[in-house]
Amino acid sequence: MSRSQKRPVEGLQIDGFTLGKLLHRGGFATIWEVTHPDHARPMVMKVPTILDGDDGPTIVGFEIEQMILPRLSGPHVPQVIASGDFAVMPYLVTEKLPGASFQELFDRAPLPLAELVPLAAEIAAALHEIHRQRVIHLDLKPGNLMRNEAGRLVLIDYGLARHLDLPDLLGEEFAIPMGTFPYIAPEQYLHHRDDPRSDIFALGAMLYELATGKLPFGQTTTLRAVRRRLWRDPVPPYAVNPDLPPWLQEIILRALEVEPEERFQSAAQMAFDLEHPDQVRLTQRASKRQQDGFWQGLKRRWRARRIRGYEAPPVPGDAIRAQVVMAAVDLSPEMEALSQEILAATREILHFRPEARLACVNVLRTARIQLDQGTDESGNNLHVARLVALKAWGEALGLPEGRVTYTVLEAPDPGNALTEHATRILADHIVMGARASSALRRYLGSVSAQVVAEAPCTVTIVRLPAPAA
Repeated sequence: MSRSQKRPVEGLQIDGFTLGKLLHRGGFATIWEVTHPDHARPMVMKVPTILDGDDGPTIVGFEIEQMILPRLSGPHVPQVIASGDFAVMPYLVTEKLPGASFQELFDRAPLPLAELVPLAAEIAAALHEIHRQRVIHLDLKPGNLMRNEAGRLVLIDYGLARHLDLPDLLGEEFAIPMGTFPYIAPEQYLHHRDDPRSDIFALGAMLYELATGKLPFGQTTTLRAVRRRLWRDPVPPYAVNPDLPPWLQEIILRALEVEPEERFQSAAQMAFDLEHPDQVRLTQRASKRQQDGFWQGLKRRWRARRIRGYEAPPVPGDAIRAQVVMAAVDLSPEMEALSQEILAATREILHFRPEARLACVNVLRTARIQLDQGTDESGNNLHVARLVALKAWGEALGLPEGRVTYTVLEAPDPGNALTEHATRILADHIVMGARASSALRRYLGSVSAQVVAEAPCTVTIVRLPAPAA
């Protein structure tokens, strides 16, 4: 691989781009403002820092980012505009994100719950989006979180990432663990780079930091200290910040479990718990007040001497998929038979998805609500009545309380409300019914057809069996 012939300096022109001022100088790259006559939008150019010493990881990491970033899409990744190879000067041009990284926000932690929880759920949702595209970030930290012009959270810096459909150049060429030591997972110390649950561990470390103002394992600077993560658990966050509710400690400590199979199995599951704290199933994690005792730590340490790795997810991609099934139920009296068919279909899907949560949803058309604050002729609150009926429908499935939620949406357009809600809760499967066909429905279009066309996930449409001839 040839060395670059040019070094980045202000005023340099390359492939039509003109470098402006230097915005950031990091250990592995510099970031420059750039302009181009064919691009009016604000842009930045990232150039790897190629030195005369051992810069192999820098070169390979930049090649990885050039391969992965253009394959990603959506609002949570920076948009790629152009890239250059090592023949003249390696670079990557992306949209310019306003402001600074989230490091300043983390520096003023602990944050109040009202600010912390929505932010953590937003990070988990963004992480889920890149996992759905078969990319594991492997370097999640406050400095790699920013916002775009629209205010959406963006994950940056994919130099250590792994795309499950591409060769893992870093893993193949280097034997040392890669990542930011305070946030990397135990399996990364063992050179495992193929598990999305490693990102969940890093997210748990960031959530611990937001909740307590401290890092769960301190300012780790050596691999020897990282290795202790194979047997040493963090001080429970409640011991640092007694104002934390038990459900939040449950989420944090579950994300920080040593064994990947004991963590959240997807970022979508973690986002779901953060958005539904009343549905979080509490275990002994929620009540911990101190680290595990000496003997338990010694037992783990003895076991860690023989650990060479952890079990991968049982089916490739299972840990990447969302684990939320949404059942959209019409509770009208004339639709009772169809709602029972939806119940049967939902039960069958959940049988094959034992890790999935169920989100039961009903839409209350706002155009049908009376002007007297949404009450029926008897003065009963329609929203509450629908919620009670929805819970009665869902209870027939016999699911534990922490595995099911109930939501009544109020909207004039049921199809749009359902697709927006499915997107918001990161559902990967929708089960809903379709009414009998009619000339009017063929002309106006049906809710089920709209959801099938617009939903961000798989949709199962349930119909009543056709009557016998």
